Amino acid sequence: MENEALILDLVEWIARKPRRYDDVMAAWRTSCPRLPIWEDAVARKLVTRERAGAGGPMVRVTGSGRSLLSAAGRMPDMEARHHL
Repeated sequence: MENEALILDLVEWIARKPRRYDDVMAAWRTSCPRLPIWEDAVARKLVTRERAGAGGPMVRVTGSGRSLLSAAGRMPDMEARHHL
């Protein structure tokens, strides 16, 4: 898959800590039809958007996303995640 490295970057970034949907869109949305990174990650069920409280929707990595990161050797260190 031609965008695999960028998809892994997105999923790893979100795996470090759940992100606000608005922040994900600001960083990853593109109008380029050759780079549908966010759309591909959602379609492959690697990330999910969940309703949250007053802070707005949150984006989290799914089990499939964690499996992809693990297989690629890119699962963020759990100790590092607690310091973010």
